[in-house]
Amino acid sequence: MDPEPDAVTSTSTPNGITTILINRQHRRNAVDPPTAKKLYQKILDFENDASQKVCILAGANGTFCAGADLHEVAGAGLQQPQSKRENLQPVKGRNLAPMGPSRLQVKKPVIAAVSGFAVAGGLELSLIADMRVVEEDAVFGVFCRRWGVPLIDGGTVRLQAIVGLGRALDMILTGRPVDAKEALAMGLANRVVPKGTALEEAEKIANQLLAFPQLCMNTDRNSCYYSAYNASSFEDAMRNEFENGVGVVSVESVKGAALFKEGKGRHGKFDEPSRL
Repeated sequence: MDPEPDAVTSTSTPNGITTILINRQHRRNAVDPPTAKKLYQKILDFENDASQKVCILAGANGTFCAGADLHEVAGAGLQQPQSKRENLQPVKGRNLAPMGPSRLQVKKPVIAAVSGFAVAGGLELSLIADMRVVEEDAVFGVFCRRWGVPLIDGGTVRLQAIVGLGRALDMILTGRPVDAKEALAMGLANRVVPKGTALEEAEKIANQLLAFPQLCMNTDRNSCYYSAYNASSFEDAMRNEFENGVGVVSVESVKGAALFKEGKGRHGKFDEPSRL
């Protein structure tokens, strides 16, 4: 019997927004191996559901995620070798990671709604999102620095790509707390909102994304990630952008241009539905 069946919950709306919540209040939403597996599966379920277009990742009860469950780490370190632990296997494509989905480049947009602490592995989880909506009293940090627990869920990979090498090394080496204001200044936070409203703001952004032509938006999104992580050169990145972008033209761009010609969406107006 599963002792924590609601450690990760998800809901989905008819128009295509999936909300995934980490729900372990007694551990400040710290992630143990069963929770990691549940979180991983929820993200895969979102990816594989064609009716769902945008995912919101959040933590319940005022905390995003306090990282790996160190209570579990301390106990398991004495009992079970790494080779026997499913979430501590070597990286092999998109397999399960220590925190769950952190080896995935999620195939559709993800918005992290960050409240309270997003530290250590919780910081790393927030980095799988395309953007982070952060409450004004939220705190980021590599707090695992003080306990000798390394970043093995993409922290050294994604953080420097998002905020730059110098700022990333400042956070990684010192383990110091970074508040919402500083996170916004360095580009770690995309929006700062009042306490208790991150999920609401993330839902507003998700609904905005739903209104856009989806193939074009996701093609541009994929080109950004390819350029950041996979391209071997500037020319390679440009070639990838062009070759994938051209495929959108006959599907969405011609129809979109016709709508513009009719007068829709001109002068920067984004309040009109733009689905094709």
